[in-house]
Amino acid sequence: MADSSSPLTLGKSAGNNTESRTKAVASVMEELRDSGYITGWRDELYPVANNFDNVKSPVFLIERAAASLLGVMEYGVHINGLVIPEDDNKEVRMWMARRSKTKSKFPSFLDHIVAGGQPAGLSLMDNVIKECEEEAGIPEELTKRGIKPAGVISYENYGGRLKDEGEGVMNRVVLFCFDLMLPEDFVPTANDGEVESFFTWSLEDISQSMHPEYDDPIKPNCYPVIIDYMLREGHISPDSPKYLEIVRRLRSGPCC
Repeated sequence: MADSSSPLTLGKSAGNNTESRTKAVASVMEELRDSGYITGWRDELYPVANNFDNVKSPVFLIERAAASLLGVMEYGVHINGLVIPEDDNKEVRMWMARRSKTKSKFPSFLDHIVAGGQPAGLSLMDNVIKECEEEAGIPEELTKRGIKPAGVISYENYGGRLKDEGEGVMNRVVLFCFDLMLPEDFVPTANDGEVESFFTWSLEDISQSMHPEYDDPIKPNCYPVIIDYMLREGHISPDSPKYLEIVRRLRSGPCC
């Protein structure tokens, strides 16, 4: 067993190119999957690189469900689906999704209209277009017309099913945020089996859902993206308690 204080390294047998290193890592992760240690296998590869600028030439690729086991940086896209009414007397509403009860993580939780990991081989915008169509039936032309990049949030947290035994995982995440303006008459459709239903909420509904005792919670990593939107649009006053701490914690993880 390796010394827990020593870094994990790839041996010479792993080779010196992306393909060979990917195969070497995959063989270990597949054993951990088969033993039940890794769950929620997705058959989706994440690039592993020292920063986001280098993900097009990664050191190796790793199965999405295994990424946090190595503590590598994980990237994703989260989309605030917004209905901006033409009538100034009406309020902005945000599309929300109800996750499928069969999801391996956070089944039946509320979620963004569209959110997903950033896989190898796709640009951010290509991934946004793909996820919008797959998860919510949003046509490509509608996405292109209404999408707007809105910065990033980042975080780190220690978790996992074995965390009480000191064997949890380290999630190191950067989420690229997007605002998507959708027509009032558009209704998303669940296409890939990952969502049970869609509905809209007012910003007041969303604010109420953030109460610790709210009984129908949103998936945890959606909260900072939504809070970031509310800050950007002035729905949270800078006079609010701990305003600067909130701003700081939205990018508390490395942005690299």
